[in-house]
Amino acid sequence: MRIAYVVVTLVAALMAGFSGAVLLLRAQWIVKTLNDYGVPRSWWTWLGLAKATGAVGLVVGLFVPVIGVLAGVGLVLYFLGAAVTVARAGWYSHIPFPLVYAAPVVGALALAYAS
Repeated sequence: MRIAYVVVTLVAALMAGFSGAVLLLRAQWIVKTLNDYGVPRSWWTWLGLAKATGAVGLVVGLFVPVIGVLAGVGLVLYFLGAAVTVARAGWYSHIPFPLVYAAPVVGALALAYAS
């Protein structure tokens, strides 16, 4: 069970870290998407830092479990908020994208609880 927990946690951290990095680096495809959703530019850096910090927190959580749980809960709330933002913008076909990022975080939390 421990191996599954570590693997799923690292996958979740890589996905969240990637998502944060592309936002912080202002990749063109994410900039267009955020503009389409109506997310203010002044939020972009903070949102990217939140995802990147959550990714680091997941990895630290492998050694300090409470940090991992807090990071995981924060990331799940973040991605649920992203899904709500997408829905409010009327891009219903895009709702699965933030949920795909949330799924391994939920898996890591479940495996942490089971361990």
